[in-house]
Amino acid sequence: MLRRPIVLAGAVAPALTALVLALACPTPSAATSPAQSTPTESGSPISDQGSSYRFRSYITAIVPSFPGLQVEVLEFADRLILRNHTGKTVTVYGYSGEPYARVQPDGTTEQNTRSPAVYLNTSFYANVTVPPGANAADPPAWTVVDRTGELEWHDHRIHWMSPATPPEVKDTAKRTKIFDWRVPIRVGTRSGAIEGMLFWVPEEGTKTPLAAIVALVAIVLGGLAFVLVVRRRRGSGDSAPDPPAGEAW
Repeated sequence: MLRRPIVLAGAVAPALTALVLALACPTPSAATSPAQSTPTESGSPISDQGSSYRFRSYITAIVPSFPGLQVEVLEFADRLILRNHTGKTVTVYGYSGEPYARVQPDGTTEQNTRSPAVYLNTSFYANVTVPPGANAADPPAWTVVDRTGELEWHDHRIHWMSPATPPEVKDTAKRTKIFDWRVPIRVGTRSGAIEGMLFWVPEEGTKTPLAAIVALVAIVLGGLAFVLVVRRRRGSGDSAPDPPAGEAW
């Protein structure tokens, strides 16, 4: 019998068409989540007062190369995470060249509470008052913050420090490089740096891949073609007698 497939094709095609239309439209991004009033150094950019999905920060190099040292950018342009498997102490330096934090060979992670960066990093635009005891020129005062061999921190050097659009962006619909950045480090007795670039990106959120949309359109068209073929065969007399009155197609 050919009428049952007609019922299925007729029902599936509109549903698939609706699915294609839904996927073709960008879904809301997490950037629409409400911002928190008090950002923290290890918080998500969704919670930070100035974070924007319009920016992407990329690490281009760790110079010189240190085997066992891994660094990543988290949440597009918000934070860095450093993992120390070098067998040496890795120190990250603050904005005035002072020791900001370090990860020991045994996995102990410490922050220098006399580094102004410890306090500046708690606000996306560094809108904080640094306490008088935080002086970059003073000897470090180390306090343990972790014991996993990792250091995660917000670093103002890797993101745009203003709510205004960067002057480098002449066309907001075009991907644009904003600047190169550099975070100084020391591994054992060797000085080095984490180097990277910040970009403006035109798209917010994500879009459905074109290949997936094309595949779904093909399915819809295939279903419609099947309906036409069956109806033509029915019109040529190949189908069975008409169903009793009242049966729904």
